[in-house]
Amino acid sequence: MRIYCRARLSTVWGVARALADWYDAVELWVTQLAFPLQVLLAVLVVLPLCFGVAVVMDRVSERIVSRARR
Repeated sequence: MRIYCRARLSTVWGVARALADWYDAVELWVTQLAFPLQVLLAVLVVLPLCFGVAVVMDRVSERIVSRARR
């Protein structure tokens, strides 16, 4: 993984590049795991993340609908 200096991260492109490099490193690590561990990791990370996003979307849509009904 590359180490970025502060000046390079000050641009949008630098931040995007650092984020892409981090994602590539994580993706490489996950693909090197055994399949059962990949499934376990997906269940432990993706399901709670999806649940959290669904709860936030539900609350936001409920507020929008309640304001529209006034």
